[in-house]
Amino acid sequence: MENDTSPAPAPQTPQFRYYDLVMAAFVTILLLSNLIGASKPSYITLPGIGQWSFGAGVLFFPVSYIIGDVLTEVYGYARARRVIWTGFGALAFMAFMAWVVVSLPPAAGWPGQESYEFVFGNSWRIVLASMVAFWVGEFANSFVLAKMKVWTQGRHLWMRTIGSTVVGQGLDSLIFYPLAFWGLAGWPVELLWQVVLSQWLIKTAWEAFLTPVTYLVVGALKRAEKVEVYDTDTDFSPFATSTKS
Repeated sequence: MENDTSPAPAPQTPQFRYYDLVMAAFVTILLLSNLIGASKPSYITLPGIGQWSFGAGVLFFPVSYIIGDVLTEVYGYARARRVIWTGFGALAFMAFMAWVVVSLPPAAGWPGQESYEFVFGNSWRIVLASMVAFWVGEFANSFVLAKMKVWTQGRHLWMRTIGSTVVGQGLDSLIFYPLAFWGLAGWPVELLWQVVLSQWLIKTAWEAFLTPVTYLVVGALKRAEKVEVYDTDTDFSPFATSTKS
C-alpha cells in the first residue's frame, strides 16, 4: 500500500461577509471629511464665552474613528491595520489627483480655475499634516482598543471605544492643525490651539454620544460573522503584513 505523501490542506482563512463593506465605508468617510471639511474653521456662540471656533470637518470625520473601533473590536487589530493602510493609500492618491487636476491649464474661457485652486489646491503642508495625523491617530486608536479588550476580557465596550478615541483623536488633532496651519495668515496661535482643543473634545463627545449605535453595530456584526477576536498574540507593528490576530 502506497503512503499518502500529499500535503495536508492549509487552514482556511475566515471568510467575512461584511468586512469589505465596512472598509469601503471607512475609506469613503475618510476621503470626504478630508476633502470637504478639513481646512474650514467655523464657530458656535457660547453663553458667557462668545464665539468658539472648531474645524468644520469635525462633524463627520469622527465617524471614521467609530468605524475603526468597530473594525478592531469585531475583526481584530491585524485586519484593522489593513484598512488603515488602505485609507492611507486612498488619501495619498486623492492628494496626487488633486495636484494633477489643479495643475492642468484650464480651457480658454473657463471661469472656475481660481475657485478650483482654492477648494482643491491644498498646500503640501495640509496634505502632509492630514496623512501623518491620520496614520498616527488611527493606529494609536486601534492599538489602545485592542489592548484594552484583552485587559478587560471583552467587557465594557464603552470604556474601550471612548478611551481609544481620547488617545487617537487627541494625537490626530494635536498633529494635524499645528503642522498644517502654524504661522499661516488667518490662523493666529490662539485660534489654532482653540481649534485643536475643540476638535479633541467634540470628537470624543461624538464617540460617547454614538456609543449606543456602536454597541448595535458591533453586536450585529459579531452575530453575522460568528467571530470574537482577542489580540493576545498579535504583532502590533504598523508595518506587519499578517492579517491573523
